[in-house]
Amino acid sequence: MSGWDEGAVYYSDQAQFPESGSDAAAATPSRYTILRKFKEFIRNFETEKNVFPYRESLVNNPKSLLVHLEDLLAFDAELPSLLRSSPSDHLPLFETAAAEVLQSLRLKEQAESGEMKEPETREVQILLSSKEDPVSMRMLGAQYISKLIKIGGITISASRVKAKATYVSLVCKNCQSTKEVPCRPGLGGAIVPRSCDHVPQPGEEPCPIDPWIVVPDKSKYVDQQTLKLQENPEDVPTGELPRNMLLSVDRHLVQRIVPGTRLTIIGIYSIFQAANSSTSHRGAVAIRQPYIRVVGIEEVNEASSRGHAAFTIEEVEEFKKFASRTDTYEVICSKIAPSIFGEENVKKAVACLLFGGSRKNLPDGVKLRGDINVLLLGDPSTAKSQFLKFVEKTAPVAVYTSGKGSSAAGLTASVVRDNSTREFYLEGGAMVLADGGVVCIDEFDKMRPEDRVAIHEAMEQQTISIAKAGITTVLNSRTSVLAAANPPSGRYDDLKTAQENIDLQTTILSRFDLIFIVKDKRDYGRDKIIASHIIKVHASADKTSGDSRTAKEENWLKRYLQYCRTECHPRLSESASSRLQNEYVRFRQDMRKQANETGEASAVPITVRQLEAIIRLSEALAKMKLSHVATEADVIEAVNLFKVSTVEAAQSGINQQVTLTPEIKQAETQIKRRLGIGMRISERKLIDELARMGMNESIVRRALIVMHQRDEIEYKHERRVIVRKV
Repeated sequence: MSGWDEGAVYYSDQAQFPESGSDAAAATPSRYTILRKFKEFIRNFETEKNVFPYRESLVNNPKSLLVHLEDLLAFDAELPSLLRSSPSDHLPLFETAAAEVLQSLRLKEQAESGEMKEPETREVQILLSSKEDPVSMRMLGAQYISKLIKIGGITISASRVKAKATYVSLVCKNCQSTKEVPCRPGLGGAIVPRSCDHVPQPGEEPCPIDPWIVVPDKSKYVDQQTLKLQENPEDVPTGELPRNMLLSVDRHLVQRIVPGTRLTIIGIYSIFQAANSSTSHRGAVAIRQPYIRVVGIEEVNEASSRGHAAFTIEEVEEFKKFASRTDTYEVICSKIAPSIFGEENVKKAVACLLFGGSRKNLPDGVKLRGDINVLLLGDPSTAKSQFLKFVEKTAPVAVYTSGKGSSAAGLTASVVRDNSTREFYLEGGAMVLADGGVVCIDEFDKMRPEDRVAIHEAMEQQTISIAKAGITTVLNSRTSVLAAANPPSGRYDDLKTAQENIDLQTTILSRFDLIFIVKDKRDYGRDKIIASHIIKVHASADKTSGDSRTAKEENWLKRYLQYCRTECHPRLSESASSRLQNEYVRFRQDMRKQANETGEASAVPITVRQLEAIIRLSEALAKMKLSHVATEADVIEAVNLFKVSTVEAAQSGINQQVTLTPEIKQAETQIKRRLGIGMRISERKLIDELARMGMNESIVRRALIVMHQRDEIEYKHERRVIVRKV
């Protein structure tokens, strides 16, 4: 090999360098390679033979392009990982690639028309979507910064649209030279250089430091909006406050989302320096606030009933097999609140409420609700709140509130002022957060009347209209309401009329499909069975808690519920419709007859709303069996449920027909002896005097009611004083 290094020819084994260099290059491909790959993907990705979805989508909608990360992975395994690890570098490349592909596709089209001209390059916004599971908002930490993440939640507020500069135009105040500086995307600003690079001529004054002035008119802008995303209510651990996250959306994603919508978003977890951070943090340069720059939005529509109900084939088969059984309805009712003894009818009603009827949209734009509202009214310790708690656990989406602790704004929506921008925005309340689920309201009778009025609209029209602080909007609240209340005197009083016992306005009562009066009956046999049941529950509590079967059953019911609600929307059959018509007319006649006899309207009105209630119940019963037609049998069962609840409530309490027993006649004689014509006496005093003579208090009260009906006595001073008439 001698002679190689003579004549300034130096030998070096150069083979190893290019290899190692190419290795490094292969590890991180150059921007040009990535750009080329992205262009190839948009041009050449095909789902079937000769079907190019992305090319066609670009031609049809040149402004934005929705890319599925799974397709990208199928095309090239490296691209998704590059996008995930450093999205802020590679997304602009992807957008450039899309813009160039669009330009080349455009060129061909215009060449055919005969005019040869270059089309201008337009910006294309790339939106990403992926099928991976979202991470929880609580898991987001420093390791995710500048990475692509996917989270789900519910939007609680949306700001106004602002203009965000992409390029800032600067002019030097000394030499008038201009410069364009790019802005960082998202909530980042532009970095303005400190000095002007103009070389001064002899005799010219050099440019000072910081010479640049921003020219807003010549800068380029895009739309930008900030949203606030809050954790889904069902994902918040007990006793914790829900976390929220700032989102920034731009260009074509702006103004697509209203508060109260459930979303799953893909975005870049970024940080920004808050302008109005507290004084303690003002000096701390290193502390930044996190936010998410959104690059893709999936709206979780209510058809998929919250959360992606992806059912496996085995599950679907199991559900269909269960639905084809003859005792489906009984089995489901037995799974409702199994720790509560008896109350079969309430359990049936709760089952109907969980499954719900079918929502209908009429051709003229009217929407008929499919959700069933149930009111449980009655004595303390009749397991009303237990039912509410069970529904809160079982329903796919549920919000539990108590009547005294919730205001009208907390139930519907409140207008809040943003600290930084001083502008107003909407925050949805319980009825908006539970859209597509159930709201459980305990202590319904303790609510202030003006707060109760706020949910009228939500219960029938299923929307909430807001007009305050310059915000006029309509929010969806497609929820079922399960309410529990006590009668005004605390216990249900058989000696009062239904009107006095229920003590809620007719307007709110007619919006409840089923009204149950739950009484604490004193019956030796029943009490004994209930006592043994409760003791058994307490004794075997610890043994079953470790059992995974009960948890599995609960989860199974939840999944079956979700499946039925998404897959099945029953309608009434012909025979069922005619049957229902006759039943409704009969109910109205009975009520009219009762009103004529008693001379006053019933406490619970029977109106067209109640007819719709029976239709919804029939549909819910059909939905439990996964049947698409509600048959006559379903209507009969729905009518029975309606009879034992609402009709019974309307006819409950004391009626005019008090049977005159000898004891009542005897009490009447004593009252007439004690009370001369035209005299007055306090009711309490009269009852006490007769009780000292050995008479039963309830018999004296009944005798007074009979005399009042015959118009022999009248009440004064809020029924405290009795006056015997002439």
